[in-house]
Amino acid sequence: MGDVADLEKALECYSRALELTPDGHPDLPRRHANLGVSYGNRYRRTGDVADLEKALECDSRALELTPDGHPDLPRRHASLGVSYTDRYQRTGDVADLEKALECDSRALELTPDGHPDLPRRHANLGVSYTDRYRRTGDVADLEKALEHRSRALELTPTATQTCQTAMPKALECYSRALELTPDGHPDLPDRHADLGVSYGNRYRRTGDVADLEKALEHRSRALELTPDGHPDLPRRHANLGVSYTDRYRRTGDVADLEKALECDSRALELTPTATQTCQTAMPKALEHRSRALKLTPNSHPDLPWRHYQMAISNLDQYQHTGDPSQLDACLTSFRQSSKLSTAVPRKVFDNAFQWANLSSQHAYLCPTEAFCAAMNLLPHFIWLGATTTQRYQDLILTENLAIRAGAAAIRSSEYSTSLEWLEHGRCIVWSQALLLRSPLDNLEASDPVLATRLQKVSKQLHHADSGYPTSESVVYPPEHRHRLAREYSGLLTQARALPGFEDFLQPTKAAGLTRAARHGPVVVINCHQNDCDALVIMPGQDHIGHVSLPNYTQSKAQHGWSEIEQLLCNKSLRERGFKPKGGRVREPDPDIGSVLADLWNDVVKPVLAHLGYLADHTTDPHPHITWCPTGALSFLPLHAAGDYDQPRSRVFDYVVSSYTPTLTALLASGPTVANRAPRVLAVGQMATAGYSQLPGTARELASIRTHTQDRAEYSQLTGSKATAAAVLDAMEEHDWVHLACHAHQNVTDPTKSGFFLHDGRLDLAAINQRSFRNKDWRSYRPAKRRQGREAAGRSNPPCVGDADGGVSECDSDEVVCDGRRRHQLWQMRCMGS
Repeated sequence: MGDVADLEKALECYSRALELTPDGHPDLPRRHANLGVSYGNRYRRTGDVADLEKALECDSRALELTPDGHPDLPRRHASLGVSYTDRYQRTGDVADLEKALECDSRALELTPDGHPDLPRRHANLGVSYTDRYRRTGDVADLEKALEHRSRALELTPTATQTCQTAMPKALECYSRALELTPDGHPDLPDRHADLGVSYGNRYRRTGDVADLEKALEHRSRALELTPDGHPDLPRRHANLGVSYTDRYRRTGDVADLEKALECDSRALELTPTATQTCQTAMPKALEHRSRALKLTPNSHPDLPWRHYQMAISNLDQYQHTGDPSQLDACLTSFRQSSKLSTAVPRKVFDNAFQWANLSSQHAYLCPTEAFCAAMNLLPHFIWLGATTTQRYQDLILTENLAIRAGAAAIRSSEYSTSLEWLEHGRCIVWSQALLLRSPLDNLEASDPVLATRLQKVSKQLHHADSGYPTSESVVYPPEHRHRLAREYSGLLTQARALPGFEDFLQPTKAAGLTRAARHGPVVVINCHQNDCDALVIMPGQDHIGHVSLPNYTQSKAQHGWSEIEQLLCNKSLRERGFKPKGGRVREPDPDIGSVLADLWNDVVKPVLAHLGYLADHTTDPHPHITWCPTGALSFLPLHAAGDYDQPRSRVFDYVVSSYTPTLTALLASGPTVANRAPRVLAVGQMATAGYSQLPGTARELASIRTHTQDRAEYSQLTGSKATAAAVLDAMEEHDWVHLACHAHQNVTDPTKSGFFLHDGRLDLAAINQRSFRNKDWRSYRPAKRRQGREAAGRSNPPCVGDADGGVSECDSDEVVCDGRRRHQLWQMRCMGS
C-alpha cells in the first residue's frame, strides 16, 4: 500500500532477524540481502544517502557469503549492481558506475537461458551501459546498451500476452486494494479511480458493457469522495466525462452526451489558467531546478542539462518580470550548459543549439556568443565516427546553422568570424574527409612515430568511413569505425600537445582564408531567410569587405530556383529528359528574365559597384571574379545575372565569372608540379544510353583544346573510352579535369551524386576514394540536366575543387562557348595573372 510505517516495520524485523542469525548459518546471506532490499526501498522513498550506504553494505555482505554455484548468486550480483547504480546516479562517481557494470555483467552471465529474470538482467545491464555512454560519450557503450535492451525486449512477453494476463491481475489487485481500504481513508478516492481506469481499459479491449457500467460506477464514486479544492478534482471530472462519452457512443443516449459535456466543462473550469499556473509554477520550477543544480556534483554527466534547465527557468522569469538579474543568471547558465565537462558531447551541442535558436528570437540572449558555442561544438555532433550518410542526416537537423551563425556575426560587424563559420560549418562533412588525406610532412619531421600512426589510422578511417568498396577496404562494422575515430581524435590531441603544433589540422582562420583570393576578388554571399550579405576578399588584402543585400532573401532565391527548374522541365532539359515529339500540353514558360533581373539588381550589381567595376567600361580583359554562394542561392546562375532589356546591365559586360563551393577549395589548388606544363583532361559524352543527346560536347572540347594549345598537355576521353575506371585513373595524372556529360545530384546522400559516363555513373564516393595530390583546378562541367551544381548545390556539399571552370553555362543542348572569355579565364588561372 506504500505505507512508510510498513517499510519501517520491515526494516525492524529484518534487522532483528539478522541480529539473531549466527555466523555460518545458511540463511545469513538471505538475511543481509533482505535487509539490503529494505534499505534500498527506503532510500528510494526518502532519498536518505545513509540508507543507500546501508543497502550497499548489506548487498556486498550478502554477495560475499553466497557460495559459488548457489542459485541466488545471480540475484546477489544484480541487487548489488542496482545499489551501485543508485549511488552513481546520486553522486556521479565513475567508480560506482564501473562496479555496477561489473555486477550487472556477472549477474547476466550466471542467469541460465529461459530464466524469468533474464529480461531484467539484460535491461539492468542496458541501463548501466546507457549511464556510461551519457558520461563518456563512447558510442560503443550506446551500442551495447541498445543490444541488451533489445534483447530484454525480445525476451519479454508480447503486449498481447501481457494484456491477457496483466489486465485481469490489475483488476484483481485494484479490487482487493479497494476492499482493504476503510471508509474515510484518504486513499479511498484513488482506489475507486484506479479501478475505474482498469474497467474502462477492459471495456475498450472487450466491448463488454458491464465493464463500462463498472467504470462509470467507480469514477462517479471517486468524484464524490474527492473534496473541493483537491488538485485531482479536474481529472476526476474529466475521467467521468470519458466514461459518459463511451456510453453515449455505445447507446446513443443524449443524456450521456449531456453528462459528458457537463463533466468536461467542470474539469475545464477547475483547471488553473495559464496565468495562474505561471504565477505559481514559475517560481516553484526555478526553486526546484536551483535545488537540483546545487545537489549535482561537478563531475556528474547531467550537470550541463541542469544548467540548461536553470537557463530556461531564468529566461521565463525574466520575460515575466523584466528583472535584469534574471537575464544575467540566464546567460550564465546557458554558458555553463554549453561546456563539454563530463557530459555527452551531442547533448551539450543540443544545449548550445537551443540557446542559439532562442537568441535568434531575442537579441538580449547574445546571439554571437550563442552561435559561437554551437559552432565550436558542431564537430562533436557531426562526428567523424558516424558514416557519411549519417553525418549528412545529422547536418539537416542543424537547420542551416552555419548560415544563421554567419548572419548573426555579420549583424555584429564580425566579418572575420562570419567568414570562418560559413567556411567551416557549411562543408563540415567534406572537410572531415579532406582532413583524413592531409599531408603530415611537418609532423613527420617532429615526431615520425606519431605521424606514422596518424597516417595509418587516417587511411583506415577514410576507407571505413565511405563504405565504398575498393581493393584496400572491406565492409567494416560500426564499432570498428567508432574505435578508429576515437583513436584518431586521441592522436590529434597528442600532436597538438607538441610545441608549435597547437593549431595542427585545425580549421583555417580568416587571415588564412583571405589568401584564397589570388586571381581576383572572391565574393562569399550568405543567403539568409531575412536578407543577404556579401563578404568580399581581395588579392593581397587581409581586410574583408561587406556589402549588404537587404532586397534579396532565401525565399526569393528559392522562388528563382523553382522558376528555373520549371523552365528546364518545359524544355525537356531535366535528367533523363528527351525532347517531346508533339502532342503534349506544356505549362507556360516561367519568366526567367525577372529572375535574372532580380539577381542583377539585388545581388550582383551592388557587389560590382562596391568593387568599382561598373564605372570602368574599358578594362580588357575583364577582371575575374569568383562567386561563393550559400543556401538556395547556390542553385542560381550568378554568371548570367542581368536586366536583358537594358544596355550594359549584365554581369558578363563587366567581369568573367567562376564559382567555388568553399574558400578551402581555392587554397587547396596548389601550383602545378614544377618544371612541367599543366595537364588538362577533357571528358565528353555526346550520347549516353537512356539520356538525351548532347551535340555541343564536341564543340566544347574542341574549344578547350584550342585554348590549351602551347600552354598545357591536353588529352581527352570520349564515347566508349570514357568509362568510370578510365576517367578515375586519368584524373590522377592530370591537373585540370573538365567533364561535359549528364550529371545527377542525390540530395539525400550527396556522395552518390555523380557523372554519367559510358559504362555508368562515376559518383563522388568513388572520386573521394582517390587521394589526388598536387592538383590545380578540377573543373566539373556537366551538361545542365542537374538540380544544382554538384559542388555548390547544398549548404553542406561534397565539394571537390572549383565548382565550375567555365564562364558560360547555357541551359540548352547546344553548348555555346564564348572563346574570348574562356581564353581570358585560362590566362588568369593557368598563367597566374
